[in-house]
Amino acid sequence: MTDRDPLVSALTGLLVDVVWWLESCGDEEVDPDSAVKMLESVGGALLRLPSDQRERLLQVLAGLAEAEEDPARREFLKSFPFAIGIVEDQES
Repeated sequence: MTDRDPLVSALTGLLVDVVWWLESCGDEEVDPDSAVKMLESVGGALLRLPSDQRERLLQVLAGLAEAEEDPARREFLKSFPFAIGIVEDQES
């Protein structure tokens, strides 16, 4: 499923890419404590979304994962909701 507003999909994809980058950076690129604080901040902000908006985000993430051709990014998109803490169980 894709979102009716292309801006939502674009911003969701960018958010995922920033989180992926933060998680993959070495200590020499980004201070680990700063990276953890930023990831916690992102997760906290997403958890504060109203439930209907979180559901919309999950739908957009699923649509992005389905359309993704890069297997590594597809897997990251699928695991993102669990990794960032907006769902409790990781879907397979």
